[in-house]
Formats: sequence, C-alpha cells, structure tokens
Amino acid sequence: MQFAEYKSAFERDGFVVIRALLASDDLAILRDNLDRYIREIVPGLPDGEAFYQRRDEPETLKQLQRMGRDPFFASYGRHPRWASLAESLLGEPAIAAQPEWFNKPCGTSHVTPPHQDNYYFCLAPPRVLTIWLALDGVDAENGCLRYVAGSHERGFRPHAKSRILGFSQGITDYSADDFANEVAVFLQPGDAVAHHGMTIHRADANVSSTRHRRSFAMVYNGVSCQRDEAAYARYLDSARRQHQELGLKT
Repeated sequence: MQFAEYKSAFERDGFVVIRALLASDDLAILRDNLDRYIREIVPGLPDGEAFYQRRDEPETLKQLQRMGRDPFFASYGRHPRWASLAESLLGEPAIAAQPEWFNKPCGTSHVTPPHQDNYYFCLAPPRVLTIWLALDGVDAENGCLRYVAGSHERGFRPHAKSRILGFSQGITDYSADDFANEVAVFLQPGDAVAHHGMTIHRADANVSSTRHRRSFAMVYNGVSCQRDEAAYARYLDSARRQHQELGLKT
C-alpha cells in the first residue's frame, strides 16, 4: 500500500510523521468545510460537542466532537489517503470514528495532559490510531504534540480525572524521565502525525499572542478490535461528571 514505508517507524516508536498528507487543493476543501461547519453548525450544538476556553467568547472555541452529523464529515473517514494510511499502519482493514477538530487559541493557558487515547477508547487488541493533521504551523510556541517514543509497548499507565475540558483523564505518575524522553513534533499545514492508541503524548499551552494551533483528527480502529463495554461506560460516566462539574449541560 502507498504508506507501507511508514509502518516500521510507527511500530517502533508508536508514532510517525507524514509530510504533506494532504495536497494544497485537498487541504483547501477541508478548511472550507471546517469554516462552514463552525459558522453554520457550531452555534446550535450542545455543550458536549463544542468546547470553549470561555463560553461567552466564540473565538476561544477549542474542540469539536462527533462531527458526523454533517454529510461532508460523515463520509470523510473514507477519504482514500486517510483510510489507506490507517490500514497500512494497522495492518488490517480499519473503521473510522467521527472526526474531531482541536484548537489551542492564541493567548490561552490550557495544556493537554499526558494521556493514552486507548484509555478513553477501551479497545482490545489495541489496534487503534489517531491521525492528527495540522491546519496551522505547529511548533513549541503554540503547543506542539510531544510523544514518549516506544510507550505504546508498555501497557497502560495510571490515569485519573483531570480538570481540563476535552481531556477528562490524565496520567498521574508522569515523571522527569518521561519529560526527558519526549519527542516534540513540529508540523506545517497539511502535515500529519499518526499515533498508536497506547502511545503517551501531551502538549503545552499555546503561549503565542497571535497564532492559533488548529488541527483536524480522525481515529481508526482495526476490524479485530473489541470494546470493553464496562470500562467504556465507566469512562463515559467520568467524562459526563467532569462536564457537569465544569458547568456544562450534558
């Protein structure tokens, strides 16, 4: 398959960077539809699908979930480059979840806590990955992703409830050794990083006064995965209670 060259690095490190996953025309189509969705759909969404740093300031929109209500995004998981990348890395046919959009608005203070995505997904075997596409230039100043290479091979780390909207659980024993072994990933618009569902990652706050850090992400799981429904129900209940504590309607 066209992305087979990335598989060995993905299996070794738990993440891999793909430069120019989307060409300029494809990226423009995605951006246009994201702008439309934010302009036309987001104002009517419930709290649980559109998160703001400050709810009364629309420019601080920080995360969108469950975007599949829109026809463009409902079918986007079948985009040939995204689907081919996922299946090449997972080594089996893959199923796309609903798309997500992330932002670290300029001048806001929220961090992304260290976590493992599959702690949320509760899938076994954990043949699941996230493809995270940069919509802006991403570097240390505006909150790039930071990975602990090889951590996908070491099982789950302990997580506990966080106070960070959109990331209800964070690793509780993240250590100086973890910080020392992080790999910072810098991206240009259209570049992507794909990470395994067990790979530990985090991001700092955006300290830029002028630059957003917007991204679009798709989660794919292999057809061999089965969800632990009891564990998933516990996670959903924890997320719901977090939202209530933060004043959101659920």
